[in-house]
Amino acid sequence: MSGGATTQQEVAIPEFKQIMGHPQPLWMLFMSEFWERFAFYGIRWALTLYIVAQFHGGDAAGQKDANLIYGSYLALVYAAALLGGYVADRVIGYQRSILIGASFMAAGLFMISLPDPNIFKLGLATIITGNGLFKPNISTMVGKLYKMGDERRDSGFTIFYMGINAGAFIAPILTQLLAQKVFNTGNTPAYKIVFICAGIGMLVSLVWFYFGRKVLQGIGAPQAGQEDRKRMAYVVIGGLVITPITYFLLQMGADTLQVVLTLLFIILSVLLLIEGVRVGPVARDKVIALLIIFTVNVLFWMFFEQAGSSFTFLAENIVHRVGDLHFLTSLAGMDEFPTAWFQSVNSVAIITMAPLVAWIWVKMGKFNPSIPRKFSLGIFFNGLAFLILMVALSSMVDAGGKIPFWTLVAVYWIQSVGELCLSPIGLSMVTKLAPTRLVGLGMGGWFLSTGIGNNLSGKFAAFISGESGMSVASALHGYTLSFYVLCGAGVVLFLLAPLIQKLMHGVK
Repeated sequence: MSGGATTQQEVAIPEFKQIMGHPQPLWMLFMSEFWERFAFYGIRWALTLYIVAQFHGGDAAGQKDANLIYGSYLALVYAAALLGGYVADRVIGYQRSILIGASFMAAGLFMISLPDPNIFKLGLATIITGNGLFKPNISTMVGKLYKMGDERRDSGFTIFYMGINAGAFIAPILTQLLAQKVFNTGNTPAYKIVFICAGIGMLVSLVWFYFGRKVLQGIGAPQAGQEDRKRMAYVVIGGLVITPITYFLLQMGADTLQVVLTLLFIILSVLLLIEGVRVGPVARDKVIALLIIFTVNVLFWMFFEQAGSSFTFLAENIVHRVGDLHFLTSLAGMDEFPTAWFQSVNSVAIITMAPLVAWIWVKMGKFNPSIPRKFSLGIFFNGLAFLILMVALSSMVDAGGKIPFWTLVAVYWIQSVGELCLSPIGLSMVTKLAPTRLVGLGMGGWFLSTGIGNNLSGKFAAFISGESGMSVASALHGYTLSFYVLCGAGVVLFLLAPLIQKLMHGVK
């Protein structure tokens, strides 16, 4: 290759100690990501409910604003990965990016515990800055532990993905119990406790990675020319500058943000295409395939991420939660199944189903679906989840205006199967299809496409809630539309899969 520094993927991979058939550093990264996801998902269930309770006095009309803020926050969290990937690739390396990102995230989590709307949004902006430096780079480092032809690569990403979900499973349960039963005696959780616990979890991730990174043996360390510690100071200063800009993007609203994110996606696409063309036709075709998959990813997350927005209000107001799984709620000293705990269903499903799905892919051998076909399966399962809601909201509503408890559990579970067909495969795919010199930027593109989907999810959730809050009728209308859009997209992708696979030049 001509021009530019040699990337870390081109450096000889050390002979790592193997634990359970995988390099030792995988397990260190697993636990770092566990605690980071504990922090991230620890606040997920509470954000929209907190915004309505704290800044709208509990008025259901505040649901629209809460959904839009939530969607924009998630969008910027993932869009920031674009810049974070570039910083790691070209400025300070992956390890230092992760350490700085963890510090910013911890600070932001403690900030949002202060009940002021401006400080709250500034805290969200600080979390966004930190996550951009942390999230894409720790994922990229997993790929750098394996040689390109190593058959363990996909299973390594699946294990890593289970680390993500182990943290995501524990976080809603623990933070909700602490906020409602330990530090509060009423029915309304002490939301600041949720945010403080998440901040502590982020500090654990920071300390764990700081002391554990020695097992990486140079993987993710600064490259030649990046060793100067002044570069870290420049990145910190840059983060302090970007955070207020992110705050203003949150203030400007989801519509303006959508324009900004779309422009960023176009710029990223052009940069990747230029690099692909420079390297050669094969690299160019792989980039084209990558960009098609990114577009599908937008659609998937637009509807999947209703889990943290409209589904939260659905669970709070329309799902029957009294008496269901009473043995669990009685153990926790509660009269009803907490809304927060629905967020853990996804993680239980991932942890339970991930080994099974990975085993199925292996056992299928030569009949193992191509990456595009797996993505179409993810879209179909997402659509199936909304079909359940269509049936429940049209024919299972009781006299109290509630749908059965099991229907929302089934929705989260089926969506999770779709996620397993798409998300872990996507992380691995980026490291295979992105130009070698811009793997971090490619991973940033994956998260940017997720971010665009998340912003659209907030807009769609706001559409479902309307001006007066979610009702059975508005939920039925919105989720019916979701089903038809996803099924149509799944059929189109399934039919186009052979063409996309051809562009991938043998990548599986």
